[in-house]
Formats: sequence, structure tokens, C-alpha cells
Amino acid sequence: MHESGKFSPRRHGVTEKKGNRDQASNHSAELSAEPKLRAVEGELNAAGKRFGIVVARFNAFITERLLQSAYDGLVRCGAVKRDIGIVRVPGAFEIPSAARTLAETGKYDAIVCLGCLLRGDTAHYDVIVNEVTRGIGQSAQETGVPHAFGVLTCDTLEQAIDRAGLKMGNKGFEAALAAVEMAALKEAISRQSSAISEQQIPRSARNENTARGPRPTASRRDDKSKIKPAKNKRTTQRAKKKRT
Repeated sequence: MHESGKFSPRRHGVTEKKGNRDQASNHSAELSAEPKLRAVEGELNAAGKRFGIVVARFNAFITERLLQSAYDGLVRCGAVKRDIGIVRVPGAFEIPSAARTLAETGKYDAIVCLGCLLRGDTAHYDVIVNEVTRGIGQSAQETGVPHAFGVLTCDTLEQAIDRAGLKMGNKGFEAALAAVEMAALKEAISRQSSAISEQQIPRSARNENTARGPRPTASRRDDKSKIKPAKNKRTTQRAKKKRT
């Protein structure tokens, strides 16, 4: 407001902007003052872990690029080359079966699934995409081994090329990083759960168990019960006299 009583929109706009800035600064200060949320995360560290890669030969022009980038991603995260197993299958439909076979061996900490599906004129594309997605997810859930999904599902070849190392990056590399992180996350969760279970046991119970030592087994008790008391000499002599 001017001294004459007229309203000045410019000054009102300036004060409004200043008020918004003050509110934003106060809000950012409050966020910085609040404690960060604790969460369990997996580190991008593949040292000491083994990985399996299942790659389809169909559309090899794309899948080979995915494979090279995924292999490079695992090595960059610290995986040793001899701890990376590569399995080739005819097409994307066979990826879930091979991935499940590798997971059931118990030798691998995570599986990377790579393939490329391009839409055609028929419904074959939709059927294969649904089965591959369902099979990989089911294998990961039932085996407990993380599976990274690196199967491209594109409408055109140009889209697949862009996602195999050009404009949209390389999905094989991204799948490798996801496999490393999930393998580390699984290990971190298992360590945390074991630590929690140990904390739930009271210390007094631990001390009593260690002080008492191992309890006698059932076989020892049975042996003691089988031992018969020795007979007295007098009772045996009386029994002989009665017989005579």
C-alpha cells in the first residue's frame, strides 16, 4: 500500500516471493535437521560372490551387446572372472528353465537373465513375454536366489539398439548391477536376522547351558535302567536249601 492508500502489485509480488523463499529455506532446514531413515541396502560389491548369466542366442546382434556389458559390469564391481558362469540358450522362452537350473545348484549368489524380444505381426510376442517374465519371477521366488531381468521387450529393432548401448544406455549393465546389489542385500538381511535371533536369547539362559554342559542322552539313561541289582548271598543259599 502507498501512502495515498492505493495498492501496489509490484511490492505485493516482491513480498510474496520473499515469503515463499523464507518458507522454502525453513522447510529445507527442517528436513536437514530430521534424522535420516534407517534402511538395509545392498552394496555394489561383488567380491567373493559367484554369478550366473543366461543369455539367449535369438537376436544375437542385440544379446551379445547385453552380454558384454553385463560381464563388464560384474567385473567392475569386483567379481572374479572365474566366478562368472555363462549359459547360452536358443531363445528367450528357454531362459527361465536354465536360470532355475543354475539357481538350484546352490553355487551362484545371483542370476542375470539376458534376451531380446521384438514385436511381430502375430500374438506370439505377447505370449512369450508373459511366460518369460512369469518364469523368471517364479524361479527367483521359489529358489531364493536373486534373478536380474535383462530381457528387452521392444516394438522395433531401433528401440532394442538404443537399449543395448546407445541412447538409452545398456540394460545388460543395469541388470548386472541389480544382481550385485540384490546378492549383497540378501547377505545383509540374513546377517541381520541371525543377529536379532541371538539377541532374543537371554544371557542367563546362555550361561546356564554352558555351565551345565551337555545333557545325558536317552541312550545313556536306558543303559542305566537296564543294569540289574546284584543278589545277596543269603537269598541264593536259602533258595538252594528249599530246592533240596
